[in-house]
Amino acid sequence: MSDVASDAIKFGPENAAHRSLYHALGLTEEEMSRPLVGIVSSYNEIVPGHINLDKITEAVRLGVAMAGGTPIVFPAIAVCDGIAMGHIGMKYSLVTRDLIADSTEAMALAHGFDALVMIPNCDKNVPGLLMAAARVNVPTVFVSGGPMMAGRVHGAKTSLSSMFEAQGSYTAGKMSADDLEDYARRVCPTCGSCSGMYTANSMNCLTEVVGMGLPGNGTIPAVYSRRIELAKRAGMQVMEMLKRGIRARDIMTRDALMNALTVDMALGCSTNTMLHLPAIAHECGVDLSLDVANEISERTPNLCHLAPAGRTYMEDLDEAGGVAAVMAELDKRGLINRDCMTVTGATVGENISRARNLDPETIRPVEEPYSETGGIAVLKGNLAPEGSVVKRSAVAPEMLVHEGPARVFDSEEEAQEAINAGKINAGDVVVIRYEGPKGGPGMREMLNPTSAIMGMGLGESVALITDGRFSGATRGACIGHVSPEAASGGVIGLVEEGDIISIDIPNYKLELKVDDAELERRRASHEPKVRELSGYLKRYAAQVSSGATGAIINS
Repeated sequence: MSDVASDAIKFGPENAAHRSLYHALGLTEEEMSRPLVGIVSSYNEIVPGHINLDKITEAVRLGVAMAGGTPIVFPAIAVCDGIAMGHIGMKYSLVTRDLIADSTEAMALAHGFDALVMIPNCDKNVPGLLMAAARVNVPTVFVSGGPMMAGRVHGAKTSLSSMFEAQGSYTAGKMSADDLEDYARRVCPTCGSCSGMYTANSMNCLTEVVGMGLPGNGTIPAVYSRRIELAKRAGMQVMEMLKRGIRARDIMTRDALMNALTVDMALGCSTNTMLHLPAIAHECGVDLSLDVANEISERTPNLCHLAPAGRTYMEDLDEAGGVAAVMAELDKRGLINRDCMTVTGATVGENISRARNLDPETIRPVEEPYSETGGIAVLKGNLAPEGSVVKRSAVAPEMLVHEGPARVFDSEEEAQEAINAGKINAGDVVVIRYEGPKGGPGMREMLNPTSAIMGMGLGESVALITDGRFSGATRGACIGHVSPEAASGGVIGLVEEGDIISIDIPNYKLELKVDDAELERRRASHEPKVRELSGYLKRYAAQVSSGATGAIINS
């Protein structure tokens, strides 16, 4: 396998200087003669989902070497959204997606790698590396670190969303300090991405669906030996892709992305997928607007209620047959494009042909879904003319249609203070603005306020609307990504205390019950608030697009 792209910078008298630097790395002539495979390792010692990635990286290295390649590791950053939650750290979560994409593109193209294996796990790390894969467009395989096992508290399975809600219960006087500490010690028992269908696991599952990860990538728990086996096979498989000339954008086609959006609806994934799938599509040269989401949702049944929507977890989904079993159920209705190529070298149809649903409680049969419509809905109206997003599979039935007075806050901190002080009442619609891509900046997740509302027992009577976003761990009538955002002059910036807001999720409507003339009067005297910024956040705020278009960086 000597005829590889990197040969152009490795051999010949004109590349003697390059060879001297390869020798400085300790590479032998035999290693230089083989394809150079970049292994993008997101290992670090602060993110629980990444602390095991050193073992995944070593397994990938072995797989690449066994298949005749020369593995070379370089790093990618990652933020733990849970640790960053509720303070300035969350402003730096979404923005890392673009840092990861940019830096990985730079490393891969500057060093002439013939192929790549991406090793992500948590939140923005996964879409950032998918964006980079599309840009670099060489044979690429993804293998994640895998999900965390569910915790056990008082004999019941639990997860990080329960922990945040426990904090709300403690604040409301419904839980003792000792019980709160017991939760803290038990809800996250292993390494891995947090155990519910939160953003990290949503994106890892969709990476498998879109064809960039081997079967099992989305669901095999981090602590299982099968995860190490999968990593070795990923290293071997990238070499097979290189032989066959299968590149990233050969796999990440429009049809593959539509498969991802379809399975997203069936799984009940995090609303953050509505930011990441359009951004990934953009890098692939595919237009994937929010407008298509409701169309797909209308024909796609919701088959899974994993935490926080229900009481099953990623380990249960894995035991039930994993992502392939979900796709096989959807395929019974002809909802999956079977012809899409995948990193296995086979088509989607071939990959799922032997998949079986082994647990109809975890994965509902397509004939008996939780609902005939998908887990995510995009709402529009005068309050969100460009759109807003809600995880309707995690909304209590009585809150699918709701009307109530606005309680208006210009930051997450202001809202959290009011919630903790008991100032939010049943029926209220909490509005948190100036937390969008530009206004935050960085579109912070609102897990603290939504969890506090749940923990105080208000989840079936209070709604929350924001131009920011939500953690995948959020449940309830929580509507995010309201666009245009307040900082860009959106109507959400004109809402006043006590205004009536109408939410109609089944009919995809979000309305502010204020007439146009009054809104124009308010707009005439309104100046959007501007935050004082510096450093990377200042550059990001100046360049980022609307949440409705994936919060991509405008070039």
